[in-house]
Amino acid sequence: MLYSMSSRSTPDAVGSDPAWPVEDGAGVPLRPTENALGSLEVDLNHRLRFGSGELVITTERLLTRFPDATVWTAWELAPGLALGHHDHAGVGALELRDQTGRLAVWRYTLGRNLAALRFLAQFEQAMAARRGAAATDAGAEPLDAESMGEAGETAEDKPPSTWTLFRLWRFARPYQWQLLAGFLLMLAATAATLVPPYLTMPLMDKVLIPFQNGQQIDTGYVALLLSGLLGAALLAWALGWAKTYILALVSERIGADLRTSTYEHLLKLSLEYFGGRRTGDLMARIGSETDRINLFLSLHLLDFATDVLMIGMTAAILFSIDPTLALVTLVPLPIIGWLIHVVRDRLRTGFEKIDRVWSEVTNVLADTIPGIRVVKAFAQEDREAGRFREANRHNLLVNDKLNKLWSLFSPTVTLLTEIGLLVVWAAGIWLVSRGEITVGVLTAFIAYIGRFYSRLDSMSRIVSVTQKAASATKRIFEILDHESSVPEPKEPVPLDHVEGRIEIKNAALRYGNRSVIRGLNLSIAPGEMIGLVGHSGSGKSTMVNLICRFYDVTEGAIEVDGIDLRQVRVADYRRHVGLVLQEPFLFFGTIAENIAYGKPDATREEIVAAARAAHAHEFILRLPQGYDSLVGERGQGLSGGERQRISIARALLIDPRILILDEATASVDTETEREIQKALDNLVRGRTTIAIAHRLSTLRKADRLVVLDKGLKVEEGTHEALIAQRGAYWRLYEAQARQEKAERERMLVVDDAE
Repeated sequence: MLYSMSSRSTPDAVGSDPAWPVEDGAGVPLRPTENALGSLEVDLNHRLRFGSGELVITTERLLTRFPDATVWTAWELAPGLALGHHDHAGVGALELRDQTGRLAVWRYTLGRNLAALRFLAQFEQAMAARRGAAATDAGAEPLDAESMGEAGETAEDKPPSTWTLFRLWRFARPYQWQLLAGFLLMLAATAATLVPPYLTMPLMDKVLIPFQNGQQIDTGYVALLLSGLLGAALLAWALGWAKTYILALVSERIGADLRTSTYEHLLKLSLEYFGGRRTGDLMARIGSETDRINLFLSLHLLDFATDVLMIGMTAAILFSIDPTLALVTLVPLPIIGWLIHVVRDRLRTGFEKIDRVWSEVTNVLADTIPGIRVVKAFAQEDREAGRFREANRHNLLVNDKLNKLWSLFSPTVTLLTEIGLLVVWAAGIWLVSRGEITVGVLTAFIAYIGRFYSRLDSMSRIVSVTQKAASATKRIFEILDHESSVPEPKEPVPLDHVEGRIEIKNAALRYGNRSVIRGLNLSIAPGEMIGLVGHSGSGKSTMVNLICRFYDVTEGAIEVDGIDLRQVRVADYRRHVGLVLQEPFLFFGTIAENIAYGKPDATREEIVAAARAAHAHEFILRLPQGYDSLVGERGQGLSGGERQRISIARALLIDPRILILDEATASVDTETEREIQKALDNLVRGRTTIAIAHRLSTLRKADRLVVLDKGLKVEEGTHEALIAQRGAYWRLYEAQARQEKAERERMLVVDDAE
């Protein structure tokens, strides 16, 4: 293939030195010496419009044909070249960088995210091979589509370290004295269980064997020994019950604190965090992952600690009885330790993979159950069942792969312990025959060895549950370690009363490298109503999100009554903000509970007054239980207009000084819109209001209109003044008027035909 030194550039390429544009051909322009390792199709161009592009990774280069381009561009796989991945707001991106900075970026819809993650893993393998290193750890299988899993693990995902479990001490510290008491009880209980084998020596050597040789049994001595056995058993039972009860109570409280802290921290994170997360995955982390940690703390960790104490104390007793036989007992230990070391890393990676694949199963449920009406409306039951079946099948495959390893490991440890017991028998018989130990000593040794090896076998099994708990802990702390992009101020300014004056000063917001709002300046007086107008994607909803402080500006400032929002506690500010969305969200509960959501201590009189003002009282009384009627999940059972009026009543009840209306009447019919508009008239009275409306005619009551285009404020003024300017607003208004006129004419034709 010939190389073209054309200077033609592509929109997403940055920095042309390391890239070589090559001739466009029927296929990928490969050198004779290189082989293609993987490819990826991207479907968005740099303007975030649909376009077809392609990336190819080979043994020597990264090649690409950018969307809407006709030539191929290539970069050598040189040291320092790195491919990064991120996603936000439904758009994924791959970014190529070297020591000089960013070289290129490719964007795609999140439907291609899994393929992008696989391509990223292939790139990492190619770079590792290029550096002369193995692409994977010794003995490990290469990263391919199957081993990565549906959740998209990449080479950048580090398996959880067992040391991660020590981070749980943060939640255990409040219960340190209970833990200490449990540990002391455990120590005493373990010591008590070691008494009976020790008493078998005098029973054998001083009672049973002499009796076989013709001596009389000393009944008092036998009674003393049997009383010791019974007392040790009863003491071990009592101590074991006490330590299990105390540590179980503590572990349950640690698990509950962990769940609560994780959920509370999750609620404090900004909307940006939730934009890139699946509901099912977050539910799995707070639910099943914390349950797994709790099970580990309450059961397996207790067993592990008991095993360690038992092995340590047993080993000390064995060496005190006979050092030679004790050394023989420890023969299997190095082999078992080596097996645990080999298996641990693979289990670590495997359980992390299982967690991610399981979250995909819960994601299907979290997607389908809330959207069951849409599923049934489009007759997609079979499709959703297929999605679940496929996710479940992949979960089964990943589990089967790990179980092959685990099923071999556990019996191998058992076999080694049985061989160790056989070696002890052989060595013990030989020592008895030489007169170096007595039969009683050998009997005690066998009793201790049985306990020693059973605990050793139990400890080997703890490897599995420990790695599961470490994986769960890692996923929990991924939430707890995440910092909100809307942080609380260190020294918050009190905000007890709000007049409603809003000042937006040279505000800007960027999503990664994309600028959404730029240089926005706007002053809103208390009680003034502002209408936001513009094409889809112009920045209207983003501006509302900034005023609500769902996001923080990256440049400039937003002030309320002269105070920068970043200096005020988020809850203190939002207590004065009412929000009415296009799609109102209602919680499962009664009508009264939904209206009083923002003010849980509201009286029934206050709730009814808010419903009257929202023109919702009449239809609520027509429901079977009135205000105590249950609302289904997400408001099922109510019409769109009824849900919207309940959300307006919810906003009215908190009596906000600042009101946000985001397309509040966009998805209802004309008659319902009139009812909602009456409620909105009551709602906006005397409040600073920022309104977005699909129908421009609904904004005629606004004091001013602000026209946005591509994140910039292009016009500002009253409806009449903007129409007179014949600018951007006039064009929007005329286009909508023509559309409404055409719709009316079409309806007239339909009526005439009928």
